[in-house]
This record gives sequence, structure tokens and C-alpha cells, in this order.
Amino acid sequence: MQRTRLNTLVDNFLNQLNQFFSNPWRRISLILLALFFGIFVGEAVSTTVGQAAQWDVIVAAMILIFTEFVSRIAYRRSASIKTRSLWMDVLNLFKVGITYSLYLEAFKLGS
Repeated sequence: MQRTRLNTLVDNFLNQLNQFFSNPWRRISLILLALFFGIFVGEAVSTTVGQAAQWDVIVAAMILIFTEFVSRIAYRRSASIKTRSLWMDVLNLFKVGITYSLYLEAFKLGS
């Protein structure tokens, strides 16, 4: 790939972002934000889709495909590479938040 200004700018930005989140407290904060945002998205999706009752099966299939895709990427990479990237951890915890919120909604509906 050629070294253009845009390519250099993006590389520098990504390096600075990785250095910024190399601090353990910032990394944990970002991961917790991803978890809480996943919980929020799962709650929002389940309540808004549940109101219309037309998109239930389609949205459930899309969430299932998303979670399986993220799991496949996250856990296949971690077996071959001992250290996972920050973005994979963030995406995996976002998936965990969505899954947790859907289980929570199922318990609320079951009681």
C-alpha cells in the first residue's frame, strides 16, 4: 500500500488511540462502557421490537447471527494469539451485554 497523507494520518491516529487506551484504567473504563451500552441496546431492541410484534423473528435472527459472528472471531483468535486486542474485547463485552439484557428481559416476562 502506498504511503499517502491519509494513510499516514490514519496510522498515526490509531497509534495514538492505542497508546491512550494502554492505561489499564482507561481500558477497563472503555470495556465497562461497552458492556453497559450492550445492555442498553439489548433492552432498547427488545422493547421496541416487542411493541410492533412484526419484526420479532427477523431481529432475533440478526442478533443471533451477530453474537455467533463475534464469538467465532473472538474465541478463534484468542486460541492462536495469547493477547487479544482492545477492540475485540470491547466488541465481545458489547455482545455479552446484549445477551445479558435479553436474558434479563426473558426473566422479567416469565415472572
